[in-house]
Amino acid sequence: MYAPETDGAGDGNASRPDPAASGEAAIWRPCPDVPENLVGRTPGGMRYECASVAVPQDWADPNGSGTFEIALLRARATRQENRIGSLVVNPGGPGGSGIDTAVYLSFGAAVGGLPEEITERFDIVGFDPRGVSRSSPVECISDADLDATFGADPDPRTQAEFDEVVAINKRVGEGCGAKYGDRLTLFSTEQAARDMDAVRAAVGDEKLTYLGYSYGTLLGATYAQLFPSKIRALVLDGAVDPGQDMVAGSESQAKGFERAFTNFTDWCARNSRCPIGPDARGAVTDAVEKARVSPVRGRDGREATAGWVFYAVISSLYTERGWQDLATAIDDLRGGDADGVFDLADSYAERDGNGRYSNLFDANLAVNCADSTAKPTLAQIRSYQSQWRARYPLFGAALAVGMLPCAYWPGERDPYPTGEAKGAPPIVVVGTTGDPATPYEQTAKLAEMLGVGVVLTWEGEGHTAYPQTECVTRAVDRYLIDLRAPQAGMRCPR
Repeated sequence: MYAPETDGAGDGNASRPDPAASGEAAIWRPCPDVPENLVGRTPGGMRYECASVAVPQDWADPNGSGTFEIALLRARATRQENRIGSLVVNPGGPGGSGIDTAVYLSFGAAVGGLPEEITERFDIVGFDPRGVSRSSPVECISDADLDATFGADPDPRTQAEFDEVVAINKRVGEGCGAKYGDRLTLFSTEQAARDMDAVRAAVGDEKLTYLGYSYGTLLGATYAQLFPSKIRALVLDGAVDPGQDMVAGSESQAKGFERAFTNFTDWCARNSRCPIGPDARGAVTDAVEKARVSPVRGRDGREATAGWVFYAVISSLYTERGWQDLATAIDDLRGGDADGVFDLADSYAERDGNGRYSNLFDANLAVNCADSTAKPTLAQIRSYQSQWRARYPLFGAALAVGMLPCAYWPGERDPYPTGEAKGAPPIVVVGTTGDPATPYEQTAKLAEMLGVGVVLTWEGEGHTAYPQTECVTRAVDRYLIDLRAPQAGMRCPR
C-alpha cells in the first residue's frame, strides 16, 4: 500500500522540487469569506487576515501541471513583541478546514480554544488543504447522493440491500471520475504535505511549528519524513498509524467506537440524567433496528433511517460532552421526534438546514482513496461485514461496508511514505485512552515509526486531548514555546 521509506539523507524526494524554492510570500488582506461575526477583533484582541499561495497541482511536474490556490488565514499573535512565529493547524478529516479551525482555536481557552500563552506568542495559521473548502475544492457528489449515502443502511444484510449500497458508491465514483479523471490522484497526502512546506515559506517561517489533529497527524508525519530539517516543533494529537492498510484501519476504528460506546452505556447505567435508562446499548440498538422498518420523519420531511440514526451515534461519541445529547436524541426518537437525531447526524455530515453539504465528504474520499492502494473485493467486504459484526456489534459491519467507496474510486494511487523522520527534533504524539476515531493503540505505533516520537497520554474520553485537560495543556504549551518535550511515556490522569 505504501511507498518505500525515505532515506532521511535530505528533505523530500530528489525527483521533486523544494516547495519553498519559489519563495512566494503571502500577501495578507482582510478576509473576504469568513463569517461576519468572526471578522475583526475577537474577545482576545485577535485580528484576522487572509492570503493564498499558488502551488503546483503535481509536485512531480511543477511546470507542466497548472496550479492550485491554497487559502490561508492567520490570527496574529496578541503580543507581537513576544511573537515566536506561526503555529500552523490542521483539524483532520481528511477534508476539515484549517481556516475554520484557526478561527475557532484563536478565540482562546474560555471557549475551548488555545491557551492565552499560545495565542500571545504565535500567529495561529490555518490553511485549507488542496481539495478542501476554499482551496480548489473537490466537488463531484450531489446533495441527493450524499443524502442517499448517509441515509443508507449501515449494515445491509440481504444481497438486495447490499447491492443498493454498492450502486450508490459506484454512482459516486463514476461521477467523480467523469469530472476529474486522472487528476483525482493529485489530492494525496504527500502532495498536501509538500503544499504545507510552501505555506511555511509563505508565512516567513524558517522552520515549521505545527498542531495536527486526527488525520492531521498523518499529514504532519508525512511532512516530517519529507522535510525533517525544516521542523521546529510538531504536535500530533489523535494519532493515525501510517503503517496500517485500509482494512486494519477500518477494524481499528470499529474497535475504538465500540469501546467508546461501551463507555457511554456505562455512563448511562450509573447516571440518573440519562433518559434511556440503564440498558443504553439495548435502547440504541433497538432504535437502529426500528429505523430499518419504520423510520420517524423529522421536521424537514426526511425519514430518520438506520443510516441517519447510526451517524447520530457516531457524531456523539467524539466527545464525552456528546453523551447527554445522544441519550436525549434516542429518547426523543422513541417518542416520535427525530429532530435531535438529525441535528447530530447533520453536524457530522456538514449538512445545512437547506439540505446543502460542504465538500467534506468529497474531499475525504478524494484524499483517502488517493492514498490507499488497498481495494478489497465485494466478497471480502461481505466477509469482513459478517466477522466484524460479531466482534463489534454496533460498528463492525458499518466500518466494513465503509470500505466500499474506494473500491469504486477511479484514478491512480499515490501512497504516503512510512519511514522514520531521520534528523527531525522530538515530535510530541498525544493519545487519548478513550479515543473512538483514532484508537489509543495507534499512538505508540506512530511515535515508533517516526523514530523521534515522544508519547504523551491522556487517560480520558473522546477524540483528541489538547487543550482539554490542564496536564496535557501544560506539557504541550511548554514544548511549543520552549521546545522542551515531555518525558517519554508521560501520562495525564482524567
